[in-house]
Amino acid sequence: MASLYNHYSDTRRVLQKVLVMFSIFTLCASLFYLLAGCCNSLPLDTVDSIAVKQSPQLFYKTYGKNFEKNVSNCTNGMLAPAPVITSLEGTGASGSENNNPGKDWTAVRRLPQALILGVKKGGTRALLEFLRLHPDIRASGSEPHFFDRHYARGMNWYRSMMPKALDGQIVMEKTPRYFVTAETPARIHSMSKDIKLIVVVRDPITRAISDYTQIISKTHNIPSFETLTFKNRTIGQIDSLWSPIWIGLYAQHLEKWLAYFPLSQIHFVHGERLISDPAGELGKVQDFLGLQRIITDKHFYFNKTKGFPCLKKPEGSSKPHCLGKTKGRTHPKIDMEVIKKLKDFYHPHNLKFYQMAGQDFGWQ
Repeated sequence: MASLYNHYSDTRRVLQKVLVMFSIFTLCASLFYLLAGCCNSLPLDTVDSIAVKQSPQLFYKTYGKNFEKNVSNCTNGMLAPAPVITSLEGTGASGSENNNPGKDWTAVRRLPQALILGVKKGGTRALLEFLRLHPDIRASGSEPHFFDRHYARGMNWYRSMMPKALDGQIVMEKTPRYFVTAETPARIHSMSKDIKLIVVVRDPITRAISDYTQIISKTHNIPSFETLTFKNRTIGQIDSLWSPIWIGLYAQHLEKWLAYFPLSQIHFVHGERLISDPAGELGKVQDFLGLQRIITDKHFYFNKTKGFPCLKKPEGSSKPHCLGKTKGRTHPKIDMEVIKKLKDFYHPHNLKFYQMAGQDFGWQ
């Protein structure tokens, strides 16, 4: 009887040791997965429906860049769909879309939904840099020149030039030459009838002088601005085909675009106000794109040396950021008599443009 009792006690002790060892192993395995960042307390669909909806911008800032990698590790190399962090406000995405369990959560290259068409020396680079602060905008840094120079390369090439974007983000690019190239409206319309178009315009005289300033910075032995402005200075005949003058004939160029797109799909950014009130102009652009107004006056400060607004602290940087040395060049002093002739020349063209655009830009 005593022997049977001793055998029972030994078996019980063995079982207790096995249970303790199993508990320790389970605890260690759990700690390993937690430290490796591979275990989530919530399943993917719960993360998408709760965390993303409650604070999509915060969730994206905290988890967005590493989420796909972590999910991939958790599936032992089999990539699970990465949740797209999109804002339900102002992105054009409805709640039902974000609740769709079959939604593609992977960042992909897409054709643009918005374009900055121009104008050259109007402030297009500044606008693009400012817009890139918005988490729901993905923009190409370079100018693809697809619709004016590289159209023969095809849409697949054009798509490859675009940045990868999550579902709900707006893809865009800027090529200022589009606005004045005759073939581009039809080509863009064939790609998308619903695309949103943005044009930055400024006083055509100031724009022409800025354009000329850029030309002489790259090419030597260029005649003076006054000389190039006229076909015949004696009789005051303006050379309207000289590129710096011709680009400023906004009404003439806009007519080609209105043949393919309604005015409601074209937004005009006031170039002078983009300098004096960047947050105000950016607010209107965000409204036009259907986005939440995230870019505000807290993002800007005015640099007196350059004469332009700069970003206080761009995303991914600890330092303020201003546009490069090629922006804000000192303009040559132009004969006031030539300025007066140009004002008289542009006056009827500006009035026609105001009427077509439905906006008075106040250029005198």
